[in-house]
Amino acid sequence: MTDMHFAGSHPRVPSIPNHECLLSNKQLGELIFISRCSGCGVRAGPAEGPRSLGCHSDGDAAAMSDAGSEDAESGEAGKDIGEYEGDRDGEGQRHGFGKARLPNGDTYEGEYEHGLRSGHGTYRFKNGALYTGNYLQNKKHGKGVFFYPDGSKYAGDWVYDQRQGYGEYLYANGDTYTGEWANNKRHGQGTYVYKETGSKYVGCWVNGIQNGPAELIHLNHRFKGRFLNGKPLGRGKFIFDIGCEQHGEYIQPVQEKEEEDEDEPPLPLEPIWKVSEITKLTPWSPHDEELLVSREAAGAVAEEEEVPSAIDTEEGGDHLASDAGGEGEGKREEEVNQDQEDQEITDFGG
Repeated sequence: MTDMHFAGSHPRVPSIPNHECLLSNKQLGELIFISRCSGCGVRAGPAEGPRSLGCHSDGDAAAMSDAGSEDAESGEAGKDIGEYEGDRDGEGQRHGFGKARLPNGDTYEGEYEHGLRSGHGTYRFKNGALYTGNYLQNKKHGKGVFFYPDGSKYAGDWVYDQRQGYGEYLYANGDTYTGEWANNKRHGQGTYVYKETGSKYVGCWVNGIQNGPAELIHLNHRFKGRFLNGKPLGRGKFIFDIGCEQHGEYIQPVQEKEEEDEDEPPLPLEPIWKVSEITKLTPWSPHDEELLVSREAAGAVAEEEEVPSAIDTEEGGDHLASDAGGEGEGKREEEVNQDQEDQEITDFGG
């Protein structure tokens, strides 16, 4: 049995490219600057010009912490299955609790079912890696903790040797990811904390990449918006600790192809931040846009149902006019009768 230790990479701190730290404040009549970049500590002021709101010193991301482990767990199914001390079933197979030293130098101590590791156990690899947790038919399945040779660690759910479900990964460089997994990749809702800068990505992941509604939190400001393939794209806003927000939109520029470079694929361009307005703090989030669209659609349907047709309006108008006319005629008839009675009384008295 093998535990494939998939190679990958740490997600880079999304740099929120091409954003100007300088905010135009009409009330102050001057330019104000963000105090410090959370990554490199560079101060951006009027004399220095615009700076990126993201980390300026991302650097090359190191390989995923689990890339160097051999992780080969013997299936214990060959002729030479090593040394074993423990319980057996009626057929002589390992069953119950036992200790085994495998031919490749690995050791296992834990529960067996009919010759296979099933239940709770601890597997020590000859390269220094260690897994302790649940097994099902020789596969890591259920809750378990894996300590990798480079010092990284995963603690969480496993499904047939795959990191799947909910878990926390501590990387060798000190970064951490806590959230959902699928097929050994960050997938679903999760939080990635960059130890070097203190930045934190909180949001959606798809196959190990930032993708969907999210919030990127830095030392003294944060960005709320949407990400696509690890980069911000579409509507969003920057929220600053000084008490203001900058709303805008990330637009993906279109790269023009040159005739000479038709054979070579064009390099992806960084999204460009377009500012729309600066406001006080507001409760807007990426999810609000979805709610607004759904509400507008529902409102349009409701208006169509409530507006009466022209025929109904005309028929209703005629009915009201008829009723009003009937009431007027009845009143005039009562007045004529009363005048006649008064005239008869006068004539009789006279």
